[in-house]
Amino acid sequence: MIDNEDRQHLEHANLFANVSLESIEHLLDHCHRLNLERGEHLLEAGAANSHLYLVLDGELRVYLNDRSLPAHAVFGAGDCVGEMSLLDGQAASALVLAAKDTRLLVVPQEVLWSLVDCSHGVARNLLAILSGRMRDNNQALVSAQSQSLEFEHAVSVDALTGIHNRRWALEAFPRAIARCERDGDPLCLVIADIDFFRRFNERFGHLAGDAVLRRMARRLVDGLRPQDLIVRYGGEEFLILLPHTSLDEALPIAERLREMVAIGSGLPTGEGVTLSCGVAQMFRGESLDELVSRVDAALRRAKEDGRDRVEVAG
Repeated sequence: MIDNEDRQHLEHANLFANVSLESIEHLLDHCHRLNLERGEHLLEAGAANSHLYLVLDGELRVYLNDRSLPAHAVFGAGDCVGEMSLLDGQAASALVLAAKDTRLLVVPQEVLWSLVDCSHGVARNLLAILSGRMRDNNQALVSAQSQSLEFEHAVSVDALTGIHNRRWALEAFPRAIARCERDGDPLCLVIADIDFFRRFNERFGHLAGDAVLRRMARRLVDGLRPQDLIVRYGGEEFLILLPHTSLDEALPIAERLREMVAIGSGLPTGEGVTLSCGVAQMFRGESLDELVSRVDAALRRAKEDGRDRVEVAG
């Protein structure tokens, strides 16, 4: 029999919203109560289930993987669990445990179907509960995807300059190289390095140095074409990939970048900043590491020959 205390809880249960308990009380008499202590498991992922559990008071938590991760859902008085596995005949898909001492009304499968047959209100409420579960799961998937994209952005973008970082280049550059090889098009690489950057940092401090790097990144991006790829390669070095570009086309681009930086590099410190560049066209069959090595050697020559210049790799 349903006592007065349980009746008050059931009147506020989602499953029985706008349903007269008197009309279904004869079926509820076939249900029984279950008391769980805090931490006790109600359902285990992969285990068979043939009951719907309605929370009279207390709290249940649902974990999709393990308890080291945040709970997927939290259910309190008036909520129910177990309906998905009960209706589709599959094993439970999650771990459900009591977060505090909890009292439940246990509804056997055959009683639930009798409730649905007996009351259109119970059927509508059950559909509403299921659609709510699906909506919550969809929102959780969207949130997880958004967090994943945010994480991918965080690990592939340089926090200081806002352009991509070396890790991103290790994935994006080979794809661009492969497209040029497939199309039979040339490809060039540029390494741009800020001249005397360490000396600038020592004289004006790292905050001023960070301002130089941010301004440099913006100017380099502004001077490139939409198809060009630029990354902060490390420290004050920027690596620029020029797809579908021959050496004759790459040299003017590198010179333009150098001139843009020299002309527009005025800083609050009153100091100017210049750029040295190494440029090379990729040989057929050459690896990215080999290309970077050749361009780096050209950059060293630019530094040795006075800086603020562009050198072509041999």
